[in-house]
Amino acid sequence: MNLAQHLPALQVVVPLIAAPLTVLLRRRSVAFAVALVASWIALAISVLLCLQVANSGSISYAIGNWPAPWGIEYRIDRLNSFMLVLVSGIAALVLPFSRASIEAEVPPPQHYLFYTMFVLCLAGLLGIAITGDAFNIFVFLEVSSLSAYVLIALGRDRRALFAAYQYLLMGSIGATFLVIGIGLLYLMTGTLNLADMGLRIASVQGTRPVLAALAFITVGVSLKLALFPLHQWLPNAYTYAPSAVSAFLSATATKVAVYVLLRFYFSVFGESAVFTKLPMAEMMLLLALAGMFAASTIAIFQTDLKRLFAYSSVAQIGYIILGLSFNSVNGLTASIVHLFNHGVTKGAIFMLLGCVALGMGGTTLARVQGLGKRMPLASFGIVIGGLSLMGVPGTAGFISKWYLLLAALEKGQWWLVFMIVLSSLLAAVYVWRFVEAAYLREPRQDTANVAPTPWLMSVPTAILVLAIVYFGLDTSFTIGTASEAAAALIGGSR
Repeated sequence: MNLAQHLPALQVVVPLIAAPLTVLLRRRSVAFAVALVASWIALAISVLLCLQVANSGSISYAIGNWPAPWGIEYRIDRLNSFMLVLVSGIAALVLPFSRASIEAEVPPPQHYLFYTMFVLCLAGLLGIAITGDAFNIFVFLEVSSLSAYVLIALGRDRRALFAAYQYLLMGSIGATFLVIGIGLLYLMTGTLNLADMGLRIASVQGTRPVLAALAFITVGVSLKLALFPLHQWLPNAYTYAPSAVSAFLSATATKVAVYVLLRFYFSVFGESAVFTKLPMAEMMLLLALAGMFAASTIAIFQTDLKRLFAYSSVAQIGYIILGLSFNSVNGLTASIVHLFNHGVTKGAIFMLLGCVALGMGGTTLARVQGLGKRMPLASFGIVIGGLSLMGVPGTAGFISKWYLLLAALEKGQWWLVFMIVLSSLLAAVYVWRFVEAAYLREPRQDTANVAPTPWLMSVPTAILVLAIVYFGLDTSFTIGTASEAAAALIGGSR
């Protein structure tokens, strides 16, 4: 058997098999080793698939040798190969980080369950990105969501249970809306294969069931990606979850949900049906701007850094949706590259906050006073992440905002250029709140003995911080892949 031919299946199968293995083996050290190996194998597979797509074009893999559209198809193109690298790369770095992190945040008897849920969530997110079947998207979405609810609930703070329950309620509503939309599309097209559905929907475009499906899928996925004002689950989930969980979910879960929206809008419904015949562009623009300004403003008044950067995530999702609303290659390029750049940035920030929580005993602004003296490297890393959120040149976040500005100028919308810059200034305000506490205030007496950061936490965190700078200077992979994916989406859409 040629394993290279079955890489698309192995992308999901490897972490999926690792999940029951961690339960059966139970010992936390062994469970950690199994989960770590599975994540690294998933990363290697995603890189190989990305290279293969770049060299040879899209890959179609028929599950069980049942050809599409009759069987389930895994289809990899420039867009989802990009997503696979992001999700698996973040997982491969967060898992070693989690080994030391959960020692302080999760009771030892539950450690093997943490690793089980982590690789299960990883399998679900990878499955969403790689599948070419609409119902499979729903199935994998539920796999990733259910495991995410458990991961959040593992936090020591009792409020983590409330956060998980709140996420469960809103996530269940979102999933219900999504499956209703998929059901309506199946009713009208007779197929669940996304590519085949995109071809067949042309004959029934504009009918009420198809319009209803578009509405259900838009609302359902918007709940999952935390589009303002459907973001209410996100601040609590990121704040009270264990640090490793906050880092993983903030870097991957909402990004994969945005991918689902892009896939349905451009590959199934078609560009003209969504943006030309309906006022979706205007609606998305308004929601994006509302999220950018409202969430950034709320972030300014937060006293806990995890909650502050959680609201920052809602604002950054606004930038992604803003790029989508332009309905242009530059706009989509900005959205796709910001999926990656913000994933790297926010993953690094939450991992740094995990190091701060371990060393300083918390992440409130009062607790991190004088952090620049107590933990200079962690403090500097958070500043770099903050500069990326602001869009300062030399960081990954600048690249995303530059393409957003180009897309706005291309449309002749100078007022949007002003709004993008103004919202970035709000980001500067909430980042300054951290800088003020860390560098301009004297350290607390009860933080004199800072616990050293274990190397399993510091090394993966440092890699992500360096990635923020690297992808801000070398854009050959990010912009190269994102622009090709954007052009394919626009060109392949009707």
